[in-house]
Amino acid sequence: MAERDINEITPEILEYAHMCNDSGVINPELYTKYDVKRGLRDINGKGVVAGLTHISDIISSKVVDGKSVPCDGELYFRGININDIVHGFISEKRFGFEEVAYLLLFGNLPDKAQLTEFKKVLSSYRSLPTNFVRDVIMKAPSNDMMNTLARSVLTLYAYDDKPDDTTIPNVLRQSLMLISVFPMLSVYGYQAYNHYICGDSFYIHNPDPELSTAENILRMLRPNMSYTAMEATVLDLALVLHMDHGGGNNSTFTTHVVSSSGTDTYSTIAAALGSLKGPKHGGANIKVVEMFQDMKAHLRDPKDEDEVRAYLKKLLHKEAFDKKGLIYGMGHAVYSISDPRATIFKAFVEKLAVEKHRENDFELYSMIERLAPEVIGEERRIYKGVSANVDFYSGFVYSMLDLPTKLFTPMFATARIVGWSAHRIEELINSDKIIRPAYKAVQEHLPYVPLEER
Repeated sequence: MAERDINEITPEILEYAHMCNDSGVINPELYTKYDVKRGLRDINGKGVVAGLTHISDIISSKVVDGKSVPCDGELYFRGININDIVHGFISEKRFGFEEVAYLLLFGNLPDKAQLTEFKKVLSSYRSLPTNFVRDVIMKAPSNDMMNTLARSVLTLYAYDDKPDDTTIPNVLRQSLMLISVFPMLSVYGYQAYNHYICGDSFYIHNPDPELSTAENILRMLRPNMSYTAMEATVLDLALVLHMDHGGGNNSTFTTHVVSSSGTDTYSTIAAALGSLKGPKHGGANIKVVEMFQDMKAHLRDPKDEDEVRAYLKKLLHKEAFDKKGLIYGMGHAVYSISDPRATIFKAFVEKLAVEKHRENDFELYSMIERLAPEVIGEERRIYKGVSANVDFYSGFVYSMLDLPTKLFTPMFATARIVGWSAHRIEELINSDKIIRPAYKAVQEHLPYVPLEER
């Protein structure tokens, strides 16, 4: 028998795929008949309550005269409004990542002494096992940085003397280590890809223990290790805004589900990374950047509102870009009037655009933010409002920071590992039950037919 090419889709695979399609289709009417909450959401898009959390809260509507009315979106970390948190560290000219990580993990804002000590703890964990870069990261570099990141996380299991210990002190130790090394795993993984697959120069810069997480990311990524104060400030802000977003987002819910099985921290975080990788979740900002690139290539005048509006309609009619019928970066599963993260981001995006001489791009983004909800409202029957989400601006920010597209989602993960860690600890403290939702079987029962009679 000839050796099979494992990458080839052969005729028999195509035939098997047709069989999967034929046997896999479920009559959509059955979902209504059995009141199935598809996507764990009701018909209005509201999520099914599957748990309780202290960590973060999302508000998108308020009750007025006994009716639920959409409102400007609000996000709270441990009960504190994200606007107040950001204003606090920005006005005092501090980086916020470490301070907000402390808040999410331990439930309160640190005082000066606690923050100083916590930074030292994170810095002490900001190193990888001996030869890990050579033996793991540099071996078999991948085109996909999220897969590289997940592989590195799973491999760290082998370097842990107590990998399966799920007591809170041990899980916290593992979590602090992962929070500290995620920037290194992400950037080093990219440098290996850039060298071995793209043929460019190979740089491995050690982190500086005196620098913040955002500063170290830029230091490790750039050949000359240099960056501006504005660049570090905006990247730090991006990390804070992406750090957590309620317990119901896909990757955080994955963290709860996998943690409930009693498995180890490394397996749990690898599962969350697999969820975040998806283009409907953490990969969405890449789609935004690609959509704008396509838009600029096809617009004669990016300042012509009529021409821009026509392009947006083509997107919705599956006549432009990837022909999926989507305007990427617009709309959110929870928010309708506004996403507070996007609102906060916008002011700093404009400042960075000025520094990077990309004011025209910012004007186009602002125009799309204004026009897209109008066009969607005209072309779609929607049950709630549509506004720009955090992905709309984050991809633009990362491109202005000269972050490679391959690192967009790993940067999201570098922030969200804090939220995942807090939610994993909360799950382990509060529940000893494995999460197991019900599925209704709709296949009729059939008799077994002997092989010779089929």
